Amino acid sequence: MSARQVAFGALLREMRRAKSLTIEALAEASGVSGRGIGDLERGRRAAPQRRTVAALADGLGLDDAGRERLLAAARARRTPEYSPVGVRSFPRGIDDFVGRTDELTVLDALAEPRGGDRAPGAGDGVPGGQPVVAVIHGPPGAGKTSLALRAARRLADRFPDGQFMVDLRGTDDSAPAPSELVVRVLKALGVPDRDLAKAGPQAHPALYRQVLAGRRCLLVLDNARDEAQVRPLLPGSGGTLVLVTSRRVLTGLDDVHRLPLGRLAPGESAAFLASLVGEARAAAEPEALEEVARLCEHLPLALRVAGNWLATRTGWTVRRLADRLASEERRLDALSAGDVRVSTAFDLSYRQLTPAAARMFRRLSLVPGPDIGAACAARLTGQDVHDTEDTLEELVETGLLDGSGNRYRLHDLLCLYGRDRLVAEEGEADIEGARRSMFRWLLETAVVAGRWYEPGHGAPPASWRGTVDLSSADKAREWLQDEAANWLAALHAAAADGDHAMVVEVAESLHWFSDQWIFWGHWPEVFGTAARSAEALGDPLLEATHLNYYAWAVLVCEGRPRESLRYTARALAAARRAGDAGQQAWAHAYTAWAHYWLGEDGPADEHGVQAIALFEAAGDLHGVLQALLSRGLELIRVGREGEAAEVFREVLTRLDEAGDRVEPHIAVFTRINVLAGLGRCYGRLGRWDEAVEHVRASVELSRTDGNIGLESRYLIRLGDVLLEAGRTAEAREAFTRCVALGNEADPARVAEARARLAGLGPA
Repeated sequence: MSARQVAFGALLREMRRAKSLTIEALAEASGVSGRGIGDLERGRRAAPQRRTVAALADGLGLDDAGRERLLAAARARRTPEYSPVGVRSFPRGIDDFVGRTDELTVLDALAEPRGGDRAPGAGDGVPGGQPVVAVIHGPPGAGKTSLALRAARRLADRFPDGQFMVDLRGTDDSAPAPSELVVRVLKALGVPDRDLAKAGPQAHPALYRQVLAGRRCLLVLDNARDEAQVRPLLPGSGGTLVLVTSRRVLTGLDDVHRLPLGRLAPGESAAFLASLVGEARAAAEPEALEEVARLCEHLPLALRVAGNWLATRTGWTVRRLADRLASEERRLDALSAGDVRVSTAFDLSYRQLTPAAARMFRRLSLVPGPDIGAACAARLTGQDVHDTEDTLEELVETGLLDGSGNRYRLHDLLCLYGRDRLVAEEGEADIEGARRSMFRWLLETAVVAGRWYEPGHGAPPASWRGTVDLSSADKAREWLQDEAANWLAALHAAAADGDHAMVVEVAESLHWFSDQWIFWGHWPEVFGTAARSAEALGDPLLEATHLNYYAWAVLVCEGRPRESLRYTARALAAARRAGDAGQQAWAHAYTAWAHYWLGEDGPADEHGVQAIALFEAAGDLHGVLQALLSRGLELIRVGREGEAAEVFREVLTRLDEAGDRVEPHIAVFTRINVLAGLGRCYGRLGRWDEAVEHVRASVELSRTDGNIGLESRYLIRLGDVLLEAGRTAEAREAFTRCVALGNEADPARVAEARARLAGLGPA
């Protein structure tokens, strides 16, 4: 705050105290409100008019010299000629505004006039400081203007020098030039036409800055096209708060506060719809109301259209509208009420895209998953990856695409709109060509990534010229997980097209990787599809291989041991037809495992012994290690813990002796399970310290390997061992860690951990 700005308020306070008057007493004596006097003393209001100064002088009982001194301080505060106090130009507000509490709190803080105690990053917020600029940006229909208007009405009293709104018409084909907008604001500020003419167009920007300097105004610049349109309207000094709304992020503006505006929370969406259709009607069909909100993607414009539709059709049930919106082909058409259509809002942004960005936007509607990386998106348009990133960022900048890290997401309603534009503007052959190009690339890349975990493969071959970084197993895993929904859809498409060789190649490459991501939820889909493709190819060895993979997925991922036996029996028969000892061994191994889960000790032992013998005969070291591991678990089950411990130690010895003959990830996976098995043996034998040591080592190895599924499984084991050892606090910590692992953990183990914690009671 400058000395000039402080002068009047400080002088008024000094004179009031000299007369021993409280603010309330001066208010009563002068007829000026107590709040007004307080704001003047604190510099929150512009200097008062002459009649207000006269009233204050009378209330203070000033002599002529004192009266003139107070008037001079007030005159020094004013910019000559222009005094736009009280100007308001806001349109009719929206009374059913819901949510946006966090954003309104931020704007409240930015509007607060503070000196030493400032909002983080905010300007002084007072005349003489730096103006505060907040950019409210988001996709079409997110409610940016509604938020700005709601905030403006809440904050209006803090800006006594004027509050006004200017529609920048940024989505018009020919938006107004900045010079035109500057004149419009100057007129709203009370600058006469004669002064504008006298200054001339070249001087208008300087006049604009002069008039706003030293004032507390609230300026809403709505619907900005770009930075060039906004910059001339940003004051250089003074206490003005500028709220800019735009579909674009306006990245080029410096020293601004950005408020990204997304969808409403589900509860806010339901409350918004209820305010439109009536509480009684909403309460009668809460599930249908939630479904309407979900199908509207919690987008305020879509919710308003849906709510207005129901409000004007009292004969409709909410369920009827939900069913109407459920059809993707009709959803955008259904989201119209009178002359308000959700698709029209999307049109305005789409028309402003460059040709490359418009083409990318249309083709992103072909992406089957929730998001996509730049390398995959490049296959849709044929651009190189760097150009694709630039195009995707243009879509992010315009609010039509969400970007988070290296992933891009086109929300459902925009995806439906993009699909409509795709069909309208591109030929069927081009559309199908783009889809096939993306799917082929996804499957080929999945094969290369998955082979990091396959014995005999590892890093991509030198001849591979990929567009994603698969230089390490961790990067391969990240890509496989990020693009999982997309390559899974591509796999199904390949099967439907009869490309069975590609299907089985993909599944084969992902076989050992599946142990790294056991509880993804889609391995039965992958390996079931591959088993059917292998059968269609008529190759008994492929059929046996993929039936075994499917049996594993049904057993381990779905927990259906009895059902898995159907597939191991078919796999064994196919392997015998093919004369392949290795796949016969795997069929016996999975059969033994299923019987173990079912508590059927005789068959489990019989098939386990056969599996070990066949693996040894086939020279399959990886298979031998897994079969021995299963054998040890079966021995524990029948109470032969000492023998089981010997088997587990044999596995560790073989691992150490084999060295790099065992694929590294398989070696770690095996060691994790063996350590847990030894811990279980020692626990059964009452050797608690050794049990804890081995299970804890298994947990930590799972964590460092990034195998969250196994980590969750053995955190439960660790917690149980600790409880039995009487170490309750450590057990509680293990169960708590399990609960916190997230959606890659074994859901059954997470549920067990919650139950254990509940049983332990408060810490």
